[in-house]
Amino acid sequence: MAKLYFHYSSMNAGKSTTLLQSSYNYVERGMRTLIMAPALDDRFGSGRVTSRIGIGADAFIFDREADVFAIVAEKHHAESLDCVLIDEAQFLTKEQVFALGKVCDELKIPVLAYGLRTDFRGEPFEGSKYLLAWADNLKEIKTICHCGKKATMVVRQDADGTTVTAGAQVEIGGNDRYVSLCRRHFNASFHKTT
Repeated sequence: MAKLYFHYSSMNAGKSTTLLQSSYNYVERGMRTLIMAPALDDRFGSGRVTSRIGIGADAFIFDREADVFAIVAEKHHAESLDCVLIDEAQFLTKEQVFALGKVCDELKIPVLAYGLRTDFRGEPFEGSKYLLAWADNLKEIKTICHCGKKATMVVRQDADGTTVTAGAQVEIGGNDRYVSLCRRHFNASFHKTT
């Protein structure tokens, strides 16, 4: 039975690295994967999933209006797929998460989605909220705060390193803009500036 998996974490925990390793494991065994990524995240160029440790792979790019079920069904019809992997899954819409469930249930293809659980304010992303609700299997990928405790939150910082507490939910960036923290240090940092 194909399942929908959601691998979640804060920033810099190795989600893209884990996705790329999972795809490699399938391919190494002669299986075919489809890596998908939202058009919104173009930090490393469009059409690529790239890890901070330097590995990468081509990806099929989709936007918020895309019918991911139709995309996967078409690709599967053209050449049988054994797994679908989604990078930056927090950017999925509710409808797209539902469609990924249909990929598992109707096309019998497992889907491995990787993404953030919450934004810089501690609020859930739309895609993450529905993946947490509807995925068959949830797995936390862990990273650490500067204090050594498990980091579960992320803060956005301005150019001076000051915590940003307001603004658009989505602002693409990496280590230059975001820091992963444990809940205690998130609260201390976030509430110090509000």
